[in-house]
Amino acid sequence: MMKSAMVVKALAALAQTTRLAIFRLLVSAGPEGMAAGQIAQKLKVSPATLSFHFKTLSHAGLVESRQEGRFVYYAANFTVMNGMVDYLTENCCGGADCSTSSKNC
Repeated sequence: MMKSAMVVKALAALAQTTRLAIFRLLVSAGPEGMAAGQIAQKLKVSPATLSFHFKTLSHAGLVESRQEGRFVYYAANFTVMNGMVDYLTENCCGGADCSTSSKNC
């Protein structure tokens, strides 16, 4: 279970349009992630700007990187993402299964 300080750090990192777009793109790419150049091209972001945003996302634990030859690949950290979602929904619907509840959680 994530601690509230970690959740706040992750949410703060995602509370910016470009970083949220980067993270969503990496989530859709799956565990293999994407090369930094591909991300820059898809989101039309300069490499310097992208690097700045990756630093913030990395410090929040939301992305991981790996070097393959001369390319750097970034991937969403699904463990942290799922921990954040679990933390946010821990008490959803008073502990009842929200899928069978009449409430919209």
